[in-house]
Amino acid sequence: MRTRPTLTWSPSGPPLPRTTTLTDVVPIVADGGVLVLSGAGLSTESGIPDYRGEGGSLRKHTPMTYEEFTTSAAGRQRYWARSHVGWRTIVRARPNAGHHAVARLAPKLAGVITQNVDGLHQAAGSRDVVELHGGLDRVICLDCRAVSPRLDLDRRLREANPSFAATTDEINPDGDVFLPEEAVRGFEVVGCAECGGVLKPDVVFFGENVPRPRVEQCYSLVDNARALLVLGSSLTVMSGLRFVRRAAGAGLPVVIINRGETRGDPFASLRVDLPLGEALTELAEHTTRTAGTGTGPAPAAPASWAARHPGPGARSGRPAAAEECGR
Repeated sequence: MRTRPTLTWSPSGPPLPRTTTLTDVVPIVADGGVLVLSGAGLSTESGIPDYRGEGGSLRKHTPMTYEEFTTSAAGRQRYWARSHVGWRTIVRARPNAGHHAVARLAPKLAGVITQNVDGLHQAAGSRDVVELHGGLDRVICLDCRAVSPRLDLDRRLREANPSFAATTDEINPDGDVFLPEEAVRGFEVVGCAECGGVLKPDVVFFGENVPRPRVEQCYSLVDNARALLVLGSSLTVMSGLRFVRRAAGAGLPVVIINRGETRGDPFASLRVDLPLGEALTELAEHTTRTAGTGTGPAPAAPASWAARHPGPGARSGRPAAAEECGR
């Protein structure tokens, strides 16, 4: 059973109190055992827009859904033509100050769950990142379930479309872009190199299910954490919100750092409205100073996409059962 995509959310009632200081956040993180849950807002400073923030892509663009991709050859052609263009921007993206700060906070963290598909946490040096919605660095065959690198597909698509020269200045968090229909017409989609089947990016589309083993891994991380730190997510979709509810239900402190309201605000102990790069850099500095460990490990140098290595739980080439994603 697939789910109806959740594209928007409207708050009910007056906004809950928010702060612009990290004073109460520092001691929570300094105590350690903090689980990070990150969203698209963390990558905006790397040039990848979010979905629902100010200027978010959902204001101008409807993302690909699982139903359209799996039932429409024209939809797949449109997606792969647009994603082929958007992929170039994703490959060039580099971790920003927020990603590097999360990596510096590693000694205080119980883990990192990201809703993002850009691989920037890993590029900044974070380890054992659970990619809740998968990763754009690989593709999966819907027939034989073989997983292969996106770089290989990019090469094959270039060979199949030597005269394709479409460009755009606008990209979405899922690597999709807007292209006029005339630019999409004639784009040649290639099949699986193993069986000729339909290829799909190894990401969770809107309306698709998150593999159940991955969900259970995330629940386990929540259950073993001492606090939950949400970064740059409106928590509109249930795939991320359920972990906030789980943490709050267990009595864990829930801290949300985000620009604007979120669907998880009623469950939060603290709501901080600050730019993430600035806030997380300050948080890392204060936390390591409080712990007396200096400035922590130096941020990793920006890595190319090919050098990024998703952690366990992220590479689910043969997902078994699945749970409602709510996207």
